[in-house]
Amino acid sequence: MAEWSALCDELNAWSSSRRKATLWWRDDDACSATGNLERLLNVAKSHRIPLCLAAIPNAVQPDLRSLLEAGGDIAIAVHGITHENFAVSGAKKCELTENRPIEATAKQLVYGLERLIEVAGEMTIPVLVPPWNRIAPAFIPLLPGHGFAGLSTYGHRRTDRPTEGLLQVNCHVDPIDWRNERKFMGAGRALDALIDHLKCRRLGKVDADEPTGLLTHHAIWTDEAFKFVIQLLSETRQHPAVQWLRAQDVFGLRV
Repeated sequence: MAEWSALCDELNAWSSSRRKATLWWRDDDACSATGNLERLLNVAKSHRIPLCLAAIPNAVQPDLRSLLEAGGDIAIAVHGITHENFAVSGAKKCELTENRPIEATAKQLVYGLERLIEVAGEMTIPVLVPPWNRIAPAFIPLLPGHGFAGLSTYGHRRTDRPTEGLLQVNCHVDPIDWRNERKFMGAGRALDALIDHLKCRRLGKVDADEPTGLLTHHAIWTDEAFKFVIQLLSETRQHPAVQWLRAQDVFGLRV
C-alpha cells in the first residue's frame, strides 16, 4: 500500500511534465447542521479548499443554511430526491431506476433543485449527484431540459458529454470500505486509489481532462478519516503541481 511519499513522487512527475494535477472534493448526504458536517466544513475552510456538498432535497433542514453561511467556498449539488432505494429485489441500490416513471421522476428532481435553492440560495448548482452513484440511462437525456448542467457519479468517465448540454465529472477516491462495516479503509489503500487515477490520467489511460475527485461521507467520517483528509489537503495544497477546483469551475458554470 502506498505511503505519502508515493503521492509526492506522482505529483512531482506531473511537475516534471509541466502539467497541473487538478482535483475536486465532493461530500455526499448533507441534510442538516450536524457536528460532523461542521467539522468537515471547518477543515475545508481552514485549508482554503473548495467543497461541493451533495444535499438530499427532501431531507434537508433549514438549519443547514446557518452552517453554510459560516464561510468557506461551498457549492450545493442535488443528491437525488429522497435517497430512497427503488431498485428491484436483488439489484444494486438505485433511486433513479428504470422501473420508475421517468418523466414524473425527472420533474421531482427539478423540485429538489428548487428546494435546495430555497435553503442554500446562490450556493446551489444545477448538478445532479445520483444516490449510490447510479442512474438509469433513460434519465440522462432529460436532465438538460429540466435545468441540469452537470452529472457526477463514481469512477472514471467514459465520455464528458453523456448527452448534449450535460457535462459529467465523477469522483474516483472513496476512502470508505463499504463492504467492511463502512469503515475508513486506511491511508494506504486510499492513497493507492488516488495515485492510480492521477497516474492513469498522466499516462493517458483515462480521460486526462477529468479532475480527480475525492468523495467523502461526513455522516460516517471518523477521527481516523478526518486525520487522513487533513493530511491529504495539507500535502496537496502546498504542491506546485496541484490545483483544487471549485465545483462551479469543474462543471463550467457561470457564477
